[in-house]
Amino acid sequence: MSSSISDALDPAAVEARRRRGRRVALLILALCAVPTVAAWLAYFVWPPESRANYGELIEPRRLRDPELQLLDGRPFRISQLRGKWVMLQIDSGACGEGCRQKLLYMRQARLAQGKAMGRIERVWLLTDTAVPDGAIASEFEGTQIVRADENANLAEFPASRSRADHIYVVDPLGNLMLRFPRDPDPRRIVKDLARLLKASRIG
Repeated sequence: MSSSISDALDPAAVEARRRRGRRVALLILALCAVPTVAAWLAYFVWPPESRANYGELIEPRRLRDPELQLLDGRPFRISQLRGKWVMLQIDSGACGEGCRQKLLYMRQARLAQGKAMGRIERVWLLTDTAVPDGAIASEFEGTQIVRADENANLAEFPASRSRADHIYVVDPLGNLMLRFPRDPDPRRIVKDLARLLKASRIG
């Protein structure tokens, strides 16, 4: 009994108990923090493949805004769509199979966003003087069909081979920021757009 009392009064023994207590507390804290740290690393440092963007990110660049023309001759500027996400394709007015496929993917990706589809606009930028078939314009109603000219500066749209290969995405501030590959997977386009809309506080 006297030994226990003396131990309790011994400063060295008291300090030893305090150090043991601190080590136990730190160990418990570390064990509790492991799941949080692991989740943070998984999200920000080693994101799973399913979280990766499908579209190729482009260093955001503000597009020039020349006056273009709609098919009916009315003037049009990309800035008219400011505040919306814009899916844009560049192609001939003759619109072959690849062109139709991109128009279809843009339409369906927009529809797949449900109530948020109003946040997305579609643009088909014509690279020549060919007049699109009226049936195409009807089938993809709502797509802004715009005739480019030498002032449109198509060089702003980077391409691995041809600009006609890609569907581009312009953010609500007018910055070109993403492109999808040739013959894309439409389901992954839908997922990318859904993530953009969810993350964005504008548009």
